Amino acid sequence: MSEENVRREEFKVSGEALVDKIKELAHEGNIRRIIIKDKSDHILIDVPLTIGVIGALLAPQLAAIGAIAALVSNATIVVEIVEEN
Repeated sequence: MSEENVRREEFKVSGEALVDKIKELAHEGNIRRIIIKDKSDHILIDVPLTIGVIGALLAPQLAAIGAIAALVSNATIVVEIVEEN
């Protein structure tokens, strides 16, 4: 049985680049959760992801993320990345 380490990374993006950055991060794999915060650090959306089925599960959330992108000028994307030992 392998042990998992979860690390967090944060990315500051403009509202226009939000959806593209989410897609880019999702394709990298090993992501357990995506959190999007506004410039005041309030959580706007928290999307838990299942490893291996990210593409299919993320599609419906991209519509919501697109709506959020239209409302915010700057956002922070926090991703939880799983590293297996």
